[in-house]
Amino acid sequence: MSSMHGMSDTLQIVKRNVKRNFRIPQLLVFSSIQPIVFLLLFNFVFGGAVRGTGSEKYINFLLPGILAQTALFGAIQTGVGLAEDLTKGVIDRLRSLPIARYAVLAGRTFADTVRNIFVIILMSSVGALLGFRFHYGIGKFILAICLVLFFAYAVSWVSANLGLLVKDSETVQVAGFLWVFPLVFASSVFVPVQTMPHWLQIFARNQPVTQVVNAVRHLTQGGVVSGSSYVWHSLAWSLCIILIFAPLAVWQYKKAV
Repeated sequence: MSSMHGMSDTLQIVKRNVKRNFRIPQLLVFSSIQPIVFLLLFNFVFGGAVRGTGSEKYINFLLPGILAQTALFGAIQTGVGLAEDLTKGVIDRLRSLPIARYAVLAGRTFADTVRNIFVIILMSSVGALLGFRFHYGIGKFILAICLVLFFAYAVSWVSANLGLLVKDSETVQVAGFLWVFPLVFASSVFVPVQTMPHWLQIFARNQPVTQVVNAVRHLTQGGVVSGSSYVWHSLAWSLCIILIFAPLAVWQYKKAV
């Protein structure tokens, strides 16, 4: 099958999954409520204690981390959706069609990225109401959002592998949080890395979530030492994740069906 046919197949799967997301409004609602709750709780409950200068300034530190966390949590849904399609026989019906094998997976990951765009725009709006400011202009903020979305797309391939391997939506959701939670909380999402124990700082400072969060802070707030390096490190992490887990997911897909 030609690459043009494969791209067309992928776009059709994206269209199918995006329509499905918007026809289940409760999915979008609850996908949006959770990060808003995180943002409000951490901003108003822990803001003064973490920064020591009140929650208004903490929001500038917090929102970039919450955006990365939201993208990671949203990526888990890729595996959940694939597991549901396997259970309900949707994958079997798609397999009977003359479409590229990778189109099902690529379409799912792209569609989940589209949903992440909606949630991240909503989170940014709530953050602006709480006092978040784009000190370096809207252009760099859009670049920061694109960086977060690219990272979320990369992590979606990890989640796709998990969904194809486990094949049960409830188990995939539980297993997804098991590896996402350590990455989120042992990072610079909520607190500066230097406040952690030394042995934990080594992991927290070099893992991908910290790189993405610091890159977003550099693009929106500045003041991060060697900030541009965080941007390149984030892109490198995302590319490496895609190069490793995308082919692995296609191989898992061929085995699963």
